[in-house]
Amino acid sequence: MYDTDGDAGRLKSEADEPGWEVDPDDDWGVAVVATVGRQLRLRREAVGMRAAEFGVVVGYGEDMVYKIEGGKRIPRPEFLDKADEVLGAGGLLSAMKEDVARVRYPKKVREIAKLEATAVEIGLYSNHNIHGLLQTPEHMRALFDAWLPAYSDEETERMMAARMARRSIFERSPAPTLSFVQEEVTLRRPVGGRMVWRRQLERLVELGQLRNVSIQVMPTDCEEHFGTGGLIEVLKFSDGTAVGRSEGAFNGRPVSDPKQLRILDLRYGMIRAQALTPRESRAFIEQMLGET
Repeated sequence: MYDTDGDAGRLKSEADEPGWEVDPDDDWGVAVVATVGRQLRLRREAVGMRAAEFGVVVGYGEDMVYKIEGGKRIPRPEFLDKADEVLGAGGLLSAMKEDVARVRYPKKVREIAKLEATAVEIGLYSNHNIHGLLQTPEHMRALFDAWLPAYSDEETERMMAARMARRSIFERSPAPTLSFVQEEVTLRRPVGGRMVWRRQLERLVELGQLRNVSIQVMPTDCEEHFGTGGLIEVLKFSDGTAVGRSEGAFNGRPVSDPKQLRILDLRYGMIRAQALTPRESRAFIEQMLGET
C-alpha cells in the first residue's frame, strides 16, 4: 500500500505488505494472477528494466517481483497502479485491479458473496457465533485468532477482508430483506474482551434499526427448539428461485430443489416463531449493554 507515513507515493516494503498467496484449488484465480504476472513481466522487459531495479522503484524486493510475475503471489491494487505508472502501461495494468481484487478473497467466500449480492431475501440462523455479516472487525479478528490450528496473519487478513467486503450488502439499493436469528449464548460470550463485546452488541442494535433488517434472539431457556440441527441459510432471488443450506440437513450441502427448500423454510420459520420478536430482541440486547 502507499505509505502515508513516509515518502508520498512510495509503497511499503514486502515485509510490511506482501502479496497474498494464490489458492491452488482456485482455477479462475490462478489464471487471473498468472495473466497479470505475465503482462507485468512483458511490460518490464519491454522497457528494459531489470527486476531488481523495478523492485526498488515500486518499493518491493526483487524476490517478491519475481513471485508476482510468476503468478505465485496476488499483487496489491496499489502495486498495480504504481507498476502501470512506472512501466508506462497506459492503464492496462491498473485495469486488472477489479479481477485481482476478487481473487484476493477465498473461492468459497466469492461464491457466497455473489449469491448475497443478487438475493432479494436472506434468512440466517446462527447458533455457534454471531453471524459474519453482523460482526465488528474486532470481534471478527478475535474469532479468527482463537481458531485451532492457528491461522497465519496472512490468512486472517485475507478472511477478514473478504468478510468485510460482504458487509456491503447493507448498503445495496434496492435493499434486500435480511432476517437474522441469533442464539442467546452467541451474544453473551465476551469474545475479544469486554470492550470488543460491548461494541459488538452496539453494532447489533445499530443494524437492527435498519428498515430492511430483522434481528431476533433465541432464548437459551426455550424448551422446544427447532434449531438443534445447526446453522440455516436461505437466499431467495427475484426470479422466484432460491438456494439454502443447513448443517443438519442434506449433508450440509447447498440445495435448490423446491421440496428440500420447503423443509429449510419450515425449520427457519419455526425458529423465528420461537425467538423473541425484533422489538423484544432489541430490548434484550440493550439490557445486556446496560449490564456490561
